[in-house]
Amino acid sequence: MPELPEVETTRRGIAPQIVGRRVRDVRIYDRRLRQPVPANLERLLQGRRIDAVERRSRYLLFRMDTGTLLVHFGMTGSLRAYAKLPARVPHDHLDIVFDSGVALRYHDPRRFGLVLWIPAQSPTHPLLAELGPEPLEAGFNAKDLQRALRGRTAAIKLALMDNRIVCGVGNIYANESLFRARIRPTTAAGRVSRARLARLVEEVRATLTEAIASGGSTLRDYVDSEGTAGSFQLSYCVYGREGLPCRVCGTAIRAVRQGGRTSFYCPRCQRR
Repeated sequence: MPELPEVETTRRGIAPQIVGRRVRDVRIYDRRLRQPVPANLERLLQGRRIDAVERRSRYLLFRMDTGTLLVHFGMTGSLRAYAKLPARVPHDHLDIVFDSGVALRYHDPRRFGLVLWIPAQSPTHPLLAELGPEPLEAGFNAKDLQRALRGRTAAIKLALMDNRIVCGVGNIYANESLFRARIRPTTAAGRVSRARLARLVEEVRATLTEAIASGGSTLRDYVDSEGTAGSFQLSYCVYGREGLPCRVCGTAIRAVRQGGRTSFYCPRCQRR
């Protein structure tokens, strides 16, 4: 599933090509996604200028004067930019063509993604209403994090993936950040000290920043706006490395199921 670094990498690739451009044509081939693509989307987008392309958590937001186009990649979605559109292949859902000739194509084999419209008069969308602070911004800090976690018995790994506490930190990057901060993923969130939370905040930021610089992670389907795979998976310390030696101490990496996802950790480096 594309996580924050993959979505941010896509945003950075797309924005310079379409900001300030107007939509010339919209072609929808398959409206079947997690929620159907709006029936009137062609009319809503036609002739509209893109004022900004933003990211909130793992959502891409295409800002226009009349509203916002919201895109989420689900598990297998991707959004690629083309100077000239190639022939369609299965699971291509829609094309948005701009007055410059550049086109965006949304591709999603498993159809868990979203392409929705938020009218300008709407204060926000329910999907965005309860999101916590962005992990790369100042609102994510040890003081506020400790306040949010006070008294929580849930594991720190699950808390870190709770979008109401901090948004966009998915399974891969939660595993890697906790390893770097030397915190075991099963530790009760409310028992982690302010000092250790401060280190965790730093490591979340560092991990995400490095992943963005590497173009994200490609484990199966993800490619960026130019069709290039990410390379951060080559730097994983724990994720997907069960039974392999820790890159720091040599101890075998272990795995445990938490909240339906697999957590990876080093029992020596992450003792508590």
